[in-house]
Amino acid sequence: MALKSYLNIDLTEAGCDEAGRGCLSGPVFAAAVILPKDFYHPLLNDSKQISEPIRYELRSVIEKEALAWAVADVSNNEIDEINILKASFLAMHKAIGNLQMKPQFLLIDGNRFTAYHDIPHKCIIKGDAKFASIAAASILAKTYRDDYMNKLHIDYPYYGWNQNKGYGTASHRAAIEKHGITIHHRRSFKLVEWDLFHQQ
Repeated sequence: MALKSYLNIDLTEAGCDEAGRGCLSGPVFAAAVILPKDFYHPLLNDSKQISEPIRYELRSVIEKEALAWAVADVSNNEIDEINILKASFLAMHKAIGNLQMKPQFLLIDGNRFTAYHDIPHKCIIKGDAKFASIAAASILAKTYRDDYMNKLHIDYPYYGWNQNKGYGTASHRAAIEKHGITIHHRRSFKLVEWDLFHQQ
């Protein structure tokens, strides 16, 4: 099914999505993208449905052809302070605020969102597979977060962040049990099965 180019033909719309919400380590990233109404790319889709090389190919296209785009993040420490849901919304708010032009309407991936100032919005479940601007935002958020985790991996090679990107894979959890946690882990998350860190 082809992605929809817009919800409101007469409004400047920004698609918004986040990446890394369920990870055990690293920031949560979000992106906001305003595409031309006639933007089309045959490979554009939800970032989870396409391969890594195509994601990076599409990132270059999006950054070149979007009317405006921005990426922002919220650290693991702030995630621990305010919770991951609020942190995800905050990352989206930061990305929207960094856009070079103000959108008139926001298309939000998911079913919940905290309104951003006076800009109306619509939450769309699985929106990254329905609207081009949300799919574009998902690709930017995902690739920029992957780049960040790849850099962290250089200093913390035990945890396999170049492969798992901070998600709670069996090998990641095993590395936490063996080597302990880092300053980049989210202490408010259940990091191992019997989570000793919350007992200290």
